[in-house]
Amino acid sequence: MKCNYMTDVQIVDDVEEVIAEKMKNDSEDAFFVADLSDVVRKLDKWKRLLPRVDPHYAVKCNDDISILSMMVSLGMGFDCASKAEIERIIGLNVDPSRIIYANPCKQNSHIRMAAKNGVSLTTFDNEEELYKIAKVHPECQLVLRILPPDDIKAQCQLGMKYGAHPKNWEQLLLKAKELKLNVVGVSFHVGSGCYEAKAFSAAVRMAHDAFCLAKTLGFEFNLLDIGGGFPGHVGAPITFEEIVSDLKPTLDELFPEESGIRIIAEPGRYFVASALTLVVNVIAKRETENEQGEKSIMYYVNDGVYGSFNCLLYDHAVVTPEFKQDYTGIKHDSSVWGPTCDGLDCLNERIRLPELFVGDWLVYKNMGAYTMCAASNFNGMPKPNLFYVVLNGIYKKLKNPTLVDNLSPRTPLIAVKA
Repeated sequence: MKCNYMTDVQIVDDVEEVIAEKMKNDSEDAFFVADLSDVVRKLDKWKRLLPRVDPHYAVKCNDDISILSMMVSLGMGFDCASKAEIERIIGLNVDPSRIIYANPCKQNSHIRMAAKNGVSLTTFDNEEELYKIAKVHPECQLVLRILPPDDIKAQCQLGMKYGAHPKNWEQLLLKAKELKLNVVGVSFHVGSGCYEAKAFSAAVRMAHDAFCLAKTLGFEFNLLDIGGGFPGHVGAPITFEEIVSDLKPTLDELFPEESGIRIIAEPGRYFVASALTLVVNVIAKRETENEQGEKSIMYYVNDGVYGSFNCLLYDHAVVTPEFKQDYTGIKHDSSVWGPTCDGLDCLNERIRLPELFVGDWLVYKNMGAYTMCAASNFNGMPKPNLFYVVLNGIYKKLKNPTLVDNLSPRTPLIAVKA
């Protein structure tokens, strides 16, 4: 099977112009614009700054088929957490060796499915998981998921749910040996949307401790998985460059290239957060007064927390609208609400905005991560349309891979409709 999903891609010179043009159409429907060039630029940056670390994209972050097809074409690996995600990636003709089943607590039937499809790399952090794997997938390669340092600050903490405490490492490794299972390495996750650049190097040092313990027990580990948590947009609390400046020397110190240790990561939002822009329409408004008796305006738009803005609830996101229209005059105390009948459906509880009118548009950038993947049609509300663009300069390079530093497309990338 070829990656032939990307047939509705517009080759453009300016993404902002595309958004402005779409806003002029008669339709009032909300829409996404996905700049696939942004994914290419992110991978190029990754390979320049962290060349020893092989990224396995976290499919749960955004499982749009065209975005995944782009990543497949660029030769990326994938972090899958369920049977459905594995099926989606296998369906794009990805070799199973490019998949890590990175869920420490799996359903038996899902493990069987992974085994049937040749997905042999998976994580564990508890003894019960070892018994399941010994029964249904005994030939797989296991990765011990460890608990990262407990003082790390992140947008979404994961340590309360997954990760083996250091005091349990030896017991788990001995149980794996008893069950004749093949443990090949260590993984960790500092938390989605990590706020501290030094968190990664601190977790790498913990992972090194696990490697040393395993060696004393007779294991020869060959894999380190440094997880996700990398920022995906300008304005995040930390930058990718700040993480790399601390992480790279630590990797070189503890896991030097000559050690032969393969290093992978599970970035999600890093690759897609800034690639998607969401544009919503003001469908209604009403004027009220705030506590000070001043004019306050409530705006209602056609996407909300039950749709793409579920990230406000599940991903602890904060969103700020922009507008392409030219406005003058004073700004008013305002709030922005989604379209459903639930009072929870609020995007911006209090914000200063110029007066808007029904039919105007609001633009929300950096909406590619943990948004559309968890959207619903609650209250019968439709999900936004999705338009794909690739910048002309990036497109030309992708059509001639020898011009793209560090990138090696494996299949034809884009078939543009006439």
